[in-house]
Amino acid sequence: MSRKFQVTSKAKRLTLTRLSALTAAALSVVLPKAFAQNKSSLRIGYQKYGTLTVLKGTGALDKRLAGLGVDVKWTEFPAGPQLLEGLNVGSIDFGTTGEAPPIFAQAAGADLLYVGNEPPAPGGEAIIVPKNSSLKSVAELKGKKVVLNKGSNVHYLLVKVLEKAGLNYKDVEVIFLPPADARAAFERGSVDAWVIWDPFLAAAEKQLGAKILADGKGAVSNHQFYLAARPYAQKSPEVLRIVLEELAKVDEWAAKNHKEVASILATQTGLEISIVELSTSRFGFGVKPLTEQVIKEQQSIADTFADLKLIPKRINIRDAVFAVKT
Repeated sequence: MSRKFQVTSKAKRLTLTRLSALTAAALSVVLPKAFAQNKSSLRIGYQKYGTLTVLKGTGALDKRLAGLGVDVKWTEFPAGPQLLEGLNVGSIDFGTTGEAPPIFAQAAGADLLYVGNEPPAPGGEAIIVPKNSSLKSVAELKGKKVVLNKGSNVHYLLVKVLEKAGLNYKDVEVIFLPPADARAAFERGSVDAWVIWDPFLAAAEKQLGAKILADGKGAVSNHQFYLAARPYAQKSPEVLRIVLEELAKVDEWAAKNHKEVASILATQTGLEISIVELSTSRFGFGVKPLTEQVIKEQQSIADTFADLKLIPKRINIRDAVFAVKT
């Protein structure tokens, strides 16, 4: 073997080694990006209530979508406004809230879409007072401190219930706190009343002996809405269709099996079974696309908030409806 050939072979080996190293380095950058682009996922935001949480507990959606190569990731939120903030900033793709949060979010510029709703559940939210409170009627709230989660369903409940009692929104001192902090203030006696929804409502009744001053019956519908980020809905409508199908299946089963539903929710939420059973008895089961009537009701809420200057501008609910069947 000639010295020239040895040198040439050595140079080739060095060149190939360097090329391999460069290729490996390039792939280490390119491949994760490629896999990230090809991998399909659905990031769901949920709260401590409702059909979506039951669906999570059954595992049915995860199993069905896994068969299609879609990975489901679940993130819990304390309330609707926080959940929709997550939707707005891109940390989740889909979630459920009450009536008010999507209105506040849409008014703030969030690119969301309504994709379905559950039937009314007016008994699932209420104004409550401590068990030793002397307050007997909503009219007596004038000048009192009332705590609630800003932008949540109960924000509208307070407006309508005060209206029925002949009071204005400004007749009470409204304090904004998320559920955990609101409960602490309620227990300390720092506020006179708390406007809250299930299962926090049921927990306050069972654990604190809280009394209902007024619930949503005759005042509000209290729909639960399913919402998606517009880019995700436009990119993956088939995934959303499957989600709604699985929700419908769970709803049909849950409407006939309240005890089993309560058991699943107790496991998912860590709440006492008696609390979950009470809140479950006030649920509405039966997911459907938004109807004209539901859109009109939601528009009325949006207009009310605009009149009260609670949102920065007027909005058109129809602009954010993904699919409507009348």
